[in-house]
Amino acid sequence: MILQALCDYYERAGLAPLGWEFKEIPFLIVIDHNGRFISLDDIRESGTKKARAKPILVPKAEIRSGKNAWDRPNLLWDHYGFVLAAPKEETDDAQTMTLKQNGAFINRIRQINSDIDESPELTALLNFYDSQQAKEVIKHPVWNDCIKIKGCNLTFRLADSPNLMLHGAKIQNYVSSKADCASNGSAKIENGTNGEQGVCLITGSISEIERLHPSIAGVNEKPAPFAAVNNLENPAFSSFGKKQGFSFPISKVAAFRYATSLNHLLIRDHHQRIQVGDASTVFWSGKHTDKHADLENTFADLFDEPPKDDPAKQTRAIEALFNAPQTGALGDEGGSTRFYVLGLAPNAARISVRFWQVGTVDEMSARIRQHFADLEIVHANYEKPYLSLFRLLVATASQGKSENILSNLAGEFMQAILTGLPYPQTLLAAAVRRIRAEREVTYPRAALIKACLNRQARYSLSQEKEIAVSLDDSNTNPGYRIGRLFAALEKIQEEAVNPSATIRDRFYGAASSTPVTVISNLMKLKNHHLAKLEEGRKRYFEKLIGQIMSDINDFPAHLSLTDQGRFAIGYYHQRQAFFTKSEPITQGE
Repeated sequence: MILQALCDYYERAGLAPLGWEFKEIPFLIVIDHNGRFISLDDIRESGTKKARAKPILVPKAEIRSGKNAWDRPNLLWDHYGFVLAAPKEETDDAQTMTLKQNGAFINRIRQINSDIDESPELTALLNFYDSQQAKEVIKHPVWNDCIKIKGCNLTFRLADSPNLMLHGAKIQNYVSSKADCASNGSAKIENGTNGEQGVCLITGSISEIERLHPSIAGVNEKPAPFAAVNNLENPAFSSFGKKQGFSFPISKVAAFRYATSLNHLLIRDHHQRIQVGDASTVFWSGKHTDKHADLENTFADLFDEPPKDDPAKQTRAIEALFNAPQTGALGDEGGSTRFYVLGLAPNAARISVRFWQVGTVDEMSARIRQHFADLEIVHANYEKPYLSLFRLLVATASQGKSENILSNLAGEFMQAILTGLPYPQTLLAAAVRRIRAEREVTYPRAALIKACLNRQARYSLSQEKEIAVSLDDSNTNPGYRIGRLFAALEKIQEEAVNPSATIRDRFYGAASSTPVTVISNLMKLKNHHLAKLEEGRKRYFEKLIGQIMSDINDFPAHLSLTDQGRFAIGYYHQRQAFFTKSEPITQGE
């Protein structure tokens, strides 16, 4: 289903033609018709904090692995080891390897130049190598920028032409003819034998089967196979004598299409990709008429951190989502347009599927609206009305760093949003644990806990009341009431003595988990603090505490995880109420 949807997206999106793909090429080697080196051009796109390589349409990368990977150079482009025999590190082994790579790169150019009856561009390039002009590239001042980029790709251009060599008419015809041969099964594979024929699981037609599937870039540090379809490297996984890709026959054309689609979706900063923690999430709509769903354009804005130059972008997108049923902004023709969301994560040298969710645009929109409705909670005016996935998840991480987000949590969180099911229990536990560690109930943590508890109550058999957006006097849950009480005791202490460390800093952990051990003593301490307040404030707090305590018969010895969450919300709600103009309890005169 995943591969079929990706192949459909390839046809709809009009991506790179068969035999080609887009690759980031940061630098161009410019030569003249005699092969003399002219310059090394930096073609990265600037204007951001970090210069970005430009995606360029190039002949499809070779699939290479194992000890003979050096013998499979790409056509007219590759990293500096193949193109210039420049090693990654100054060792004898590295130098020997790059010489072999460069030799294979040059030999392929010679062979292709012979096959296409000599091209002026390729002849100039061979002169470039034969005259040792490649050594001049390394002397160019721009080379220092190039060598800093690990595995930096390079390609070539003639000085008097605006086009790259690999975009020449003869080269394009050569690549296309080879791709056509592969698609109809008449091509020879590299070792000189006929490719194995079979029924493709995606297309259902008899075609040449792909033995090793294309690499997917953008999830792992290095390009890696798509583990969902290409994970039979151990003989123990083989069956009926079938090995590698022949165990799950996918044609070369279908493999190219799904890999091209996925690599396109995974391009950094692409509008159809979001990155949270270790999970890369891509999304696209199914085929319908000639245009794609509006949700495809706005999905990233709903969940991603808004750009610094447009901080209100997420807010506008979410408000449009809530208004969509009235305005028809996210129109779904007949409610049948499919929407796909795929979550991927690195897994050793491969890529694993974290989640795969399919639904209609209407269904997805409704579930996303419910997610933001569940998160809604009272907050300060200067805080954002909606929180991105990143802000929510880092609120649960140690030191507020993204690298400390729990493994798998981002994927599980996104899956719960898209299915409309309860959020993972680990999310609630992480938020409660972080509050106890830092003794601070922040807006994102309170929003997360409220959403987790409300969904949990909605899908369980318990009669527990859902938590309101702001202070709820009618909520009689012991955890919620004791949380409110703790906030009131802290406020009394602050107004009475203004300490450098409040009872929250010293007793939050114990009060939220084992209230009986500390609350009674804090109630006694409260009397000393009340004596220092003016009469009006004293009567206000006594009335408030009386109202909170009216439904508390005894302080429990232990609060469960969910009640610890309600304690945090009660504390947060009461603190927010203290700083609003309208308070639920009228102050004394």
